Amino acid sequence: QVQLVESGGDLVQPGGSLRLSCAASGSISSIDAVGWYRQTLGQQRELVAVITRGGAIHYADSVKGRFTISRDNAKDTVYLQMNSLKPEDTAVYYCNDYLRVGVKDYDYWGPGTQVTVYS
Repeated sequence: QVQLVESGGDLVQPGGSLRLSCAASGSISSIDAVGWYRQTLGQQRELVAVITRGGAIHYADSVKGRFTISRDNAKDTVYLQMNSLKPEDTAVYYCNDYLRVGVKDYDYWGPGTQVTVYS
């Protein structure tokens, strides 16, 4: 079982940028699609971006044009570059196996990384 660990969260002012990293304990190539998710207090966890092993990408409407997802197989890492950050982007960000999230008996989430956008 490949384990994923998030890092890079920080406090940033509106309009600022941040890059999150999702590092795999094993080969990131073994995961067909890696997704970035976020969850705010009192809200459901939402998908923000997905990247497949072949390079196909999907973004949530709320982050299109501002966030960029990428993967570096040599470093076993998936990144989320976040630009033009807004207060509503404040959340705990998680990465996970996109194809397994929501599957019965699959409930493996890391600690996530906190992103706070505040003046």
